[in-house]
Amino acid sequence: MNTDKVLALVAVMLVCCSCDMFRKIAGRPTSDELEIRRNEILQEEARIEALKQRRQAQEDSLAIVDSIRRMETDVHSLSEIGDLYTTALDHRYYIVVGSFRDEANAESLLKSASEAGYVPVRINLGKFTAVGLCPTDRLTDAFLSLKSVKREWFCPSDVWILVNR
Repeated sequence: MNTDKVLALVAVMLVCCSCDMFRKIAGRPTSDELEIRRNEILQEEARIEALKQRRQAQEDSLAIVDSIRRMETDVHSLSEIGDLYTTALDHRYYIVVGSFRDEANAESLLKSASEAGYVPVRINLGKFTAVGLCPTDRLTDAFLSLKSVKREWFCPSDVWILVNR
């Protein structure tokens, strides 16, 4: 009779108790602890993936900078120019196809760029007026735009990239 009671008690314990109780008794992690560890691993994997993507973006940017140098194109920031600009720029990169003291020359280039399908931007740089094209916030896009603009009939050989920092 005692054996039946013990077996019944063991059966009730097996039905009513979770595996976590037996895991805990055996010194193994419970399902909650396993879930916490699983989440930690997923977060770490996501962080590693984000670092890999950032590293790849840096490598791509360096490759683009090398390509721009091979195209013999200068890259200048507004701080190099002396912060003499008076135009509020909305984007980080602009392809500058000309910079003029004479406003009439700037207007002529603005018109030529418009006729070619571009949306030119007038950039006031102190005593100079620059004509910028293809505003973007990504260096990759600026490089692709530079390649495209260099093929245009109105584009001079000394085209450069303005970096709005």
